[in-house]
Amino acid sequence: MFCKNSGRDPAIGIWTGKFERRGVKTRMTGKNRLPRLDLHCHLDGSLSQGCIEELLGRSVKLEELQADMDCQSLAEYLEKFEIPLECLQTEKGLERAGYDFMKSAAADHVNYIEARFAPLFSRQRGLSTEQVIESVLRGMEQGKKEFDIDYGVIVCAMRHEKEEANLQMLKAAREFLGNGVCAADLAGNEAAFPMSQFMNLFAEVKRMEMPFTLHAGECGSVQNILDAVQCGASRVGHGIALRGQKEAIRICRDRHIGIEMCPLSNMQTKAVKDPADYPVQEFLEENLLVTINTDNRMVSQTTLEKEFAFLREQYAVTREQEVQMTKNAIEAAFASDAVKERLWKKMYTFEK
Repeated sequence: MFCKNSGRDPAIGIWTGKFERRGVKTRMTGKNRLPRLDLHCHLDGSLSQGCIEELLGRSVKLEELQADMDCQSLAEYLEKFEIPLECLQTEKGLERAGYDFMKSAAADHVNYIEARFAPLFSRQRGLSTEQVIESVLRGMEQGKKEFDIDYGVIVCAMRHEKEEANLQMLKAAREFLGNGVCAADLAGNEAAFPMSQFMNLFAEVKRMEMPFTLHAGECGSVQNILDAVQCGASRVGHGIALRGQKEAIRICRDRHIGIEMCPLSNMQTKAVKDPADYPVQEFLEENLLVTINTDNRMVSQTTLEKEFAFLREQYAVTREQEVQMTKNAIEAAFASDAVKERLWKKMYTFEK
């Protein structure tokens, strides 16, 4: 349900072509705050302006880092990643980025976050995959200690890379599973490189007993979602192409596939041509395992608070649905049993 009568200039300024920071108020504060989980958030797309300027040693304009609502496509959106990727080529930069990522999550009152990034993109100056991952984990671990946030790292294979390069990276990352790394992913140009080209790669990841989520259905192909599920993904990133696909929805519901929705990013990349077609209420009514996430905190100028405020204002998402999606996130998270137990206790305290 798209609530057009809520106005063309809501609190987050979605229809003004930019996000106007008007201080949308949270419903829950202090000990009674609903737990927050962000399961789909890219490290490179979430670095703060201050961190980027510090690492580059120069000033950077916000418009160089942020997409607005006039963004015309996913390809245009991805142009905003060029500058932050320059920061992720040294051990110092990667460690600083991991810490900055956790600091930003803390400001958003996040209790658990999964940071995803592509180690292959950080090897331009000779770092090994192991060095890249270790550096990010050092920064995130320091952030965990300071901000009391649990985390996991998801390593992304890239669609345009050769299979052997992706496989070598994943094998190296597998050594960190349970020690910071929690899962694998596949990201990149979904339209040019469909999921069918990566079935063998992720069959091998499954044999490695490494959990994985896959970007699928962001660019209109429901077949990519079905292929992702077939090869063993427990979650799909975005999944918008499930809209109106009853059989595919049934399959995902029956298999408890997590659907990582990223509303404001999906608007910017034109995952739906008309905002009225955004399927969040459809997916909830179909009892899919829907979760709400930020995708890229800097590029999309967003937080979890903004994402949920947008859904409340534009799609009549209720408090009960918000609570259910948080429970979905705890269930779908690639977190340890101990972390999930802490999150369920926070949920119990909130509901009590």
